[in-house]
Amino acid sequence: MKDLSDAQWAHGLARIGLGINIALHGWTRIPMIHEFAAGMRVKFEPSFLPVGLVGLSSYGIVIAESVIGAMLLAGWQMRATLIAGHLLMFTLLFGACSVQDWGAAGMQMVYLAFFSVLLATRRYQALCVDPKY
Repeated sequence: MKDLSDAQWAHGLARIGLGINIALHGWTRIPMIHEFAAGMRVKFEPSFLPVGLVGLSSYGIVIAESVIGAMLLAGWQMRATLIAGHLLMFTLLFGACSVQDWGAAGMQMVYLAFFSVLLATRRYQALCVDPKY
């Protein structure tokens, strides 16, 4: 590990930090997944999105956050994981914008930028179970 460059340390530590954040978004919602989905249905009632789609998407979001976060933490299949993270952020961004929650949309843009930087600097991938990029 002492042979790692500063760029490799930075990439690995940033990936782990994002992994903790995304994983815990999902893991902390699992015990209350039904309540989370119900709350999302209420939040999205004023939007043009069908209530059934919102409810189904809520379950998918919790699962996606849990899986993507775990994969980020482990550093496994990083290209696919980072692209999946982008797709998750697109979904969340679409939802936030549909109810004009510009604060949430702004935060999701920060996450999107974070995923983009990690994908663009994947050649520095380190501290992971899948070190080949």
